[in-house]
Amino acid sequence: MTLPTTKLGKTGLTVSRLCLGTMTFGLQADEETSRQILDTAADGGINFLDTADVYPLGGGVATAGSTEEIIGRWLKGKRDRFIVATKCVGKVGTAPWDQGASRKHILDAIDASLRRLGTDYVDLYQLHSDDTSTPLDETLEALDTIVRAGKVRYIGVSNFLAYRLALALGRAEVRNLTKFVSVQPRYNLLFREIERELLPLAQEAGLGVIPYNPLAGGLLTGKHNLAQGPTEGTRFTLGAAAERYQERYWRDREFQTVEELRTVADLAGLSLTTLSLAWVLANPIITAPIIGASRPEQLADSLQAIEVKLDDSWKQKLDNITAEYRKGDAVR
Repeated sequence: MTLPTTKLGKTGLTVSRLCLGTMTFGLQADEETSRQILDTAADGGINFLDTADVYPLGGGVATAGSTEEIIGRWLKGKRDRFIVATKCVGKVGTAPWDQGASRKHILDAIDASLRRLGTDYVDLYQLHSDDTSTPLDETLEALDTIVRAGKVRYIGVSNFLAYRLALALGRAEVRNLTKFVSVQPRYNLLFREIERELLPLAQEAGLGVIPYNPLAGGLLTGKHNLAQGPTEGTRFTLGAAAERYQERYWRDREFQTVEELRTVADLAGLSLTTLSLAWVLANPIITAPIIGASRPEQLADSLQAIEVKLDDSWKQKLDNITAEYRKGDAVR
């Protein structure tokens, strides 16, 4: 299957219009299943892989890095065919410096990720979150160091507030340091707050946008039932991630919205998964939504979304149904 490609922001880097997220590898999906997911994604035309040094999701320090190791073993002999993105900042060890965006941790973290991934470089290295306890200049200098050393091609951020990202871009420009080229925010029909400030910033600064959770952790697949409680083996019950995902999405209003969206999906003749992802792809600011799976067959509906072109009337229906999720605290 041939998947459309696009540039990552205003860089010259070409990536597939869908990115495969891998945080299920090593916990929700064993290594053999993870390899099948990677094979299915590659066969579907995906050449953009996203991971992090703290994955798998729901684990802890004891399992941190095992996802990168699985990907590294799968990549042997075909590294040149894929764009590999990973992240640092999360806690990966017991020492107080085994987390954050200090110079010490960033220099240690990139070497550890490269070793686990079995590669000399990563294409995109991202701050997984904003470490406000470390001066931005220190972080930017460390990232510039690893880019100049050839260990990293491009840098990006995830989970940054717009004002902090704008400040970082300004500091890098003033000091002639490598600048961020992408942002990885949470974005879906049930979480649209970034449309107010972060997405306009990304558009003006020419940043690539690689949204995670485009299916709201699985809630927008329609498989969950509020009365029955979270389904075992999903992100809503998975170790350290369960509380976070339930806080994000497990509320009456979200389930009511899912039912309204399901009606639209039925009218459109699409699965709720395909429709929800097609809505994210319809935003011209978006580079490549991150799709994930715990079984290879779950990728089918997501891959189909790339072939769906929402006309204005369908997109407007979805925008109207979910308008309140653009407002921020008003929906809490």
